[in-house]
Amino acid sequence: MLKNISPILSPELLKILMEMGHGDEIVIGDGNFPAASIAQRLVRLDGHGVPEILDAILKLMPLDTYVDAPVALMDNGDAANRPEIWAKYEDVVKANEGDKAFELVERFAFYDRAKKAYAVVATGETAIYANIILKKGVVV
Repeated sequence: MLKNISPILSPELLKILMEMGHGDEIVIGDGNFPAASIAQRLVRLDGHGVPEILDAILKLMPLDTYVDAPVALMDNGDAANRPEIWAKYEDVVKANEGDKAFELVERFAFYDRAKKAYAVVATGETAIYANIILKKGVVV
């Protein structure tokens, strides 16, 4: 065990976060996301939800400040019925990184982008359209 590192972050995920460079992306997928068929590197954290994993990662990994939107969400295609979990993501990001812009990515475009991501984290999240991509920044 190490101090001040969330115990939900596995040694494998910590290694991946360390390996990632500026501009690399990591996907945190909900329980329905096809993580195994998309991932170049797959980390399973099935017993945890996306908000708690997002918080643990952002305590260690900065978001990119050189892009307009370092956070991407899978668009549900229904602006009038925004998934409730997105507000939780905004709160977590704001608490860790301040105000950051989020972009919405169409479902199949999100899958294509996820295929290029450095890694995919598979979770036990039950909310739908709860998939998120983070672009890594630099530590200053």
